Order: sequence, then C-alpha cells, then structure tokens
Amino acid sequence: MDKKTDKLADLVFEDIPYSPESSEAQEKINTALDEKYRELCEKMTEGEATDKILSEYGTLTKMAELAGYTQEQALAWRNAGDASELKPTKKLLWKQRLRAYMASWLACAGFMELLWVLYNAYHRNKEFFFVLVMTIVYIFLTVLFVRKIIKTERSIKEQKYDNAAFNYLRSRSDKYTKRLFNSIALLICAVFVFIGSEMSFYIFGNSKSAELAENFFSNMIIVQIPMYLLIKNIILYTVLQRRISLPERKKARKYGIFILIFSLVYWTGVTLFTILSAVSYPANIFLTAAAVFAVIILIINLTARKKITFRNIVFNPKRFAVVTAAAVGAGGFTLLNRDTWYTQSYINSVPVVEHNTHKIEYDEQTGIYTITSSAEDFKILHLTDIHIGGSLYSYNKDMKALKACYAEIEHTHPDLVIVTGDLCFPLGIMSMSLNNSAPVQQFAAFMRNTGIPWAFTYGNHDTESLASLNKTELNEVYKSLSYKTSGNLLYPYVQPDVTGRNNQLIELRNTDGSLNTGLFMIDSNAYTGEGINVYDYIHDEQVDWYADEVKLMNDEAGHTVNSFVFFHIPLQQYKTATELYLDGSDEVKYFFGENPGDHGGITNDLVCCSDYPSKMFDTALELGSTTGFFCGHDHYNNASIEYKGIRLTYGMSIDYLAMPGIEKETKQRGAELITIHPDSSWDLEQIPLTSIT
Repeated sequence: MDKKTDKLADLVFEDIPYSPESSEAQEKINTALDEKYRELCEKMTEGEATDKILSEYGTLTKMAELAGYTQEQALAWRNAGDASELKPTKKLLWKQRLRAYMASWLACAGFMELLWVLYNAYHRNKEFFFVLVMTIVYIFLTVLFVRKIIKTERSIKEQKYDNAAFNYLRSRSDKYTKRLFNSIALLICAVFVFIGSEMSFYIFGNSKSAELAENFFSNMIIVQIPMYLLIKNIILYTVLQRRISLPERKKARKYGIFILIFSLVYWTGVTLFTILSAVSYPANIFLTAAAVFAVIILIINLTARKKITFRNIVFNPKRFAVVTAAAVGAGGFTLLNRDTWYTQSYINSVPVVEHNTHKIEYDEQTGIYTITSSAEDFKILHLTDIHIGGSLYSYNKDMKALKACYAEIEHTHPDLVIVTGDLCFPLGIMSMSLNNSAPVQQFAAFMRNTGIPWAFTYGNHDTESLASLNKTELNEVYKSLSYKTSGNLLYPYVQPDVTGRNNQLIELRNTDGSLNTGLFMIDSNAYTGEGINVYDYIHDEQVDWYADEVKLMNDEAGHTVNSFVFFHIPLQQYKTATELYLDGSDEVKYFFGENPGDHGGITNDLVCCSDYPSKMFDTALELGSTTGFFCGHDHYNNASIEYKGIRLTYGMSIDYLAMPGIEKETKQRGAELITIHPDSSWDLEQIPLTSIT
C-alpha cells in the first residue's frame, strides 16, 4: 500500500477506540484508498491525485463509504463508551503476565521431572514413584494456570480500547513479538551448546554413568532458562494477538518459520563440522559459534523484523551503552572463568619418561609422604614459575611452557619433580583467564603421563583474588588429583594446622630405610592485603612446625638429618646475600647463574622479597639441618649463592607469559637438577633450556 494513504487512514482513526471491528475496517479503508489513489494517478499527476483524495475522502464517513461501509457504521466506531482505559488494561495484563510466568516455570519444572521419571524408570530407582507424582502435580498446576489465562481472554473478547490503552498494548505486542522470535533462536542455540558441552564431558570426563547423569541434569539449566522464556513469550504473544492484531500476521508466521529453519540449519552445520573435524574440545567451537549466531540474529532483528511489528527497535544510545557494557562485563568475566582445554591434545600425546621406580608411602595421620630410594643417587628436578594461562590467548605460550617442562624432564630423567609456585596465571587481561582450575588439571595430567612423581609449593599467582577457585576450593582439586588417584602427585590429604595453603614434608630414605633428607614444601603465602602486590612471607607458626619436624627426624635418626626447603617468594636473606656478593664480601660464595637488573649486570633490583622479615633463615641456621633453600618468583633471577653455610638458589623460570617480552628471552629459562647421594651430600646443576633444545 502507498504510505500516503496509510498515513491518512492512521490520522483519521487516531482518536477512534480500538476494536477488532475498527481494526478490520481500517485495513479495508487502506486498501480502498490505495486502489483509488492508483486509479487517479493514471489520469493525473501524483500531487493532483493526493489533493483529490484529501478533498473527497478526507473524513471518516467518506472513507467508510469508499470501503463499502455505511455512515452509521462509521459513527458507531467513534463510540468509546465501552472502551477500556489504560489503568484497568495494564492491571489485567499484569495479572495475565504473572499467570504466564507461573505456567512457564511449572512447565519447565514438569519437563525436568519428566526426564527424572524416565531416568529413574530406566535404572529402576526407588525414587521413581515420588518423581512421577511430582511430575503429575507440575503438569496439573500448569494446566490450571493456562486455563485461567484462556478463560480471562475469552471474557474480554471483542473488547474496545481507548487510544492510551491501545498504544500500551501495541508497545507490549511489539515487545513480546520480538522476544518470542528471539527466544526461538535462543532455545535452539542453547540446545546445541548444551550438546557441545556434554560431548566435551563425555570425551574428557571418562566418567561413570552416574557422574554423566549428574553432569547432564546439573547443566540442564542451560536449556531450562531459554525454554522458560519461550513458553512465557508464546503465552503472552498469544494473549496480545487476541486483543490487537499484528500489522502482518502472514509475514509474522513466515518470519518465525525462517528463524526456526535458519537456527536449525546453522547449528546442525556447526555440530557436523565439529564432529567431522574431530575437534579436541567441542565446547570451544560451540561457544564461538554462539557468539557469531548472536550477531547474525541481531542483524536480522534490525532489518527483517520491522515488517511484523508496529515499531521496530528504537535505538537508545545510553541504554545501548549500559546494556553493552553489562553484557561485555558479565560475558567477559564468565569467559575468563571458564575451563578451557586447548593444550589437551598435546598433553594426551606426552609419553612416559624413563625413570627409577621407588617405594612411596603416605601416612594418613601426619600427611607425610615417604620415598624409599631404589637407587644409590636420587635426582630432583626443580621447576618454577610455569605460568600456564589456560586461555585461547595464551595457548601458544602454554604449549611452549609444557614442552619446555617436558624437555627438562626428558633430559634429566629425575626421580622427583618439585615446582616452587606459580604453576598457573589467572590474572585476567594479562592471561585472558581467571581460571586456575583447568591449568592445574592440565599440568597434573601432563605429569601423570610422564610418570614422574611430583610435588609443589603455592605461588602468589596460584590463588589470585579474582581467580575462579579460592584456596579452599583449589585445595580440594589438588586432593582429587593426588596420589590415591594419580599415583604420582604427592599432595597431602591432611595438613598441619598452621598458616598457608599447603605445608608438607616428604621424607627421602636410602635403600636400607635410613633417613637421608627431609624435603620441606613451605607456603610463602601470597599477599598481605595491605596494598597492591605487598608480598607475604613465611609466618612464625610455619617455621615452628618446620622446626618440630626437623627435631622429630633428628630424634629418629640419632643425628642431624639433612633437609631442603622449597618455597616461592625469596626470603630477605636472598637480598642481603646478593648485596654482599655485589660488594665483594667473602661471606658469600657464588656457584652459578645471575641476578640481572634491567637484563644487564648483576644488581639487586629484581630481588622481590617481602618487606616483612621471617625467622625461617635464622631458625634453619640454629637447627643446622637445612643446607639448601630453593625459590622462584623473580623469573630472571637464577643465581645460586651460599650465605652462612646455606645454599640460596633461585630456580630458572619456565615463564613465557607473565613478564612482558619474556617469551623472546632465553637465558633465564630452564631448571635445576639436585642429585642427593646416600650420605646426604648433594650436587646442584643448572640446566638452561638452551643447552638441551
């Protein structure tokens, strides 16, 4: 129809109460005016035809007569005596909306209960009859609410609405028309993303049927919410269509069919691509496809949908900015917290490294692991600051880090690997991840495949404040991956009641069972909370626990037993010893490595110790047991010096991610090999990565 004739009819009908009869009349009048206008345009210019239409058919009665109505019918349309006003219209629609919300929620709950019925029936569980009764109750209540909605709509059939009420219903109609078609696309998207996540769980979970079922039902919320929205929008769309008609019913039906078919074809294609491509982690493909799908639907909304609504989306810059910021923030935070497994293909391919097999025992009461060596010498590989990001952004660097670790392990064939902190790097935009669960599980899987026993201390980055898991939750993850499950992670199931996320002792014994060396993993903690990057330290009660354990070992052996202490953040004595070395003091003995300030000569600029003193060093001196301290944290520092008879060694870092530009640096990257002899004497060798690759 011509827009000019449409506007003329709209202007005349503006003050006429809405009713199905008046709406039908307006459509017929539009058609009649359009036909008359085109007829006149064949005889005169468009301007002249417009003037003639306005002069001859510019009133309601003249328009009505042109469309075949009588003057009495036209005047009856103006009768607003029984037209509903805005306030009661809003009130009644609000009641219907509440009923729609309840009916939708009950329908979704009933659907979930029905799935439980089928699951319990298949497994013949005792809960079957209870779940069946609940399903029937949900269905019954859903029917009650739907019947109430239908009864209310029937009672107001042919209802007239004044101008304000009609405009309100028209705006609500636009809203639920848009929401209905979007919820169709959303539900189909959710179903396929749910399938993708379940595929990932089946591929990587290796779980029992009960665990798979638990995962299935716990993740069904992904489908339940869009299902709830769709049911609710269908009900309210239908309610509003019974009161006022859409501008184009047939086009609306076609649009709905198009959205349905397009969504099904799109997601079927994504699924087939994922399966045929044998993608390692399908959930990543599905989530990327979901983002692309959302953009496509938005474009369709801004173009095609305007043909089936009174008024399409109105662009509000402020609202758009707020909603976009909220969506980006929430979506980004969710994405940064999500488990990702991009390196899993490589991890799955890691072969077992040839190594000695030793007897490992665990004391359930003390939390102490005991390793009885089967060889004369026992080799420990010290790794630090691996910094696995676990995101798509960090994928290449994560791969380099894991391959560097493997190169060091394969080169040295150690009996034990000890990591002194910062295994993962959940630091938001720096790693594009806040997740500290997946990197831990990936490294544990990597080490499990090598077959080498390993232990670790926490670093300051392992449990960042915004990380997906706090220290309690990460502790549970480590326990689930520990020795009883993996056979090679020596993480204690019980820990001493002192400060720290993990403090443990591993006893190394000779082939005859005699104590050789105590290996202490002590948490240097993370931050004090008094400011940004104010590093914590080894607290007094941790040192007291260490002293007690040393005395117990000495009492058993009848002499002072050698020990090593591994932690992440260096003690203040590292700084003191470095300063003395730089001053040429003979109190310090240099062995190897460097402490490169600005990547140049040896300085103390990069000794990042805590501002708080710890009594760890002085206690170790007093006891005379510990002959070596090993730490990480500073990345570029890798010097090993002796101060007051105790060897202070910085581990060569693995890090490719945390420090700007460190990916291209090479001199600082590597590990240390500690070789312990039967008489407790030991050798220490630095193994730069450049020397083996």
